[in-house]
Amino acid sequence: MGNQALAVNTDDVSNSIAQVAITTHGSDWYWTVTAIMIASTMAFVGLAATKPRQHRIFHYITAAITMVAAIAYFTMASHLGWTGIQVEFERPSDPEVRGQYREIYYVRYIDWVITTPLLLMDLLLTAGMPWPTTLFLILVDEVMIVTGLAGALVQTTYKWGYFTFGCAALLWIVYVLVWEARRHANAMGPNVGRTFLICGSLTSLLWILYPIAWAVCEGANLIAPDSEAVFYGVLDVFAKPVFGALLIWGHRNINPADLGLHIHDYNEKDVQFEGRKKRVTDQEAAQDGVAANGTNGTTNGTHEGA
Repeated sequence: MGNQALAVNTDDVSNSIAQVAITTHGSDWYWTVTAIMIASTMAFVGLAATKPRQHRIFHYITAAITMVAAIAYFTMASHLGWTGIQVEFERPSDPEVRGQYREIYYVRYIDWVITTPLLLMDLLLTAGMPWPTTLFLILVDEVMIVTGLAGALVQTTYKWGYFTFGCAALLWIVYVLVWEARRHANAMGPNVGRTFLICGSLTSLLWILYPIAWAVCEGANLIAPDSEAVFYGVLDVFAKPVFGALLIWGHRNINPADLGLHIHDYNEKDVQFEGRKKRVTDQEAAQDGVAANGTNGTTNGTHEGA
């Protein structure tokens, strides 16, 4: 039967209209990326099972990234999670983008508002960055994503104001990754520095390309939604599964405790608790013994004096 997503989930299902929309080719590509994200999630979780529970934090964060992305791409492949927005620049001479309304996939931004902070967590935890810096950078990242969504949903030229805010936030993120976090990672040791250099450089390069994609897709309506799907899809595959594979590989010789992440397993806590109870019991027994010896000595002394 083939891909029936567009036939089943029509404009009426989304309660919106758009002449500039994906075709079956775009939906097929979204299904491909969905499969990549699902396979990556399973691989990262499987690799986590080979590690002690105290060493799984980066596996779980990375698996969460691709898991959320898989759901988002499933939604887009199903021709859902979009709304029609009137384009600022109509292009009647170009059959691929001819029309007044273009599909804007808001589910993509829901994906990013969850996954990009997790990506930064992967990187900043690797670099051993202070928590105040990490939390502030995540806030800046959320500003970047929200302004991108706001700009995509605006029909007028004011969308470029939101685009500017988002680019300013991106510049700060790239600065922290390229300068502050890189220096911090190098100070943590050669393995940490090398892993951060590879993954941080990849992320910085890819994230700089996202505003370009936004400008030619949601912004200026220059390329067709099918091409938009390929542009964003390729970026997401490199920014999430490929990034995750490189990060997990880099962490194979890095102990999270060396990064300041002292994670205790539940059986370790039991051992510590039992050890504390034993020490308390021993101390109480020793105190009881001292008291008993003191009493016996006094008693004996009294009897001896008598």
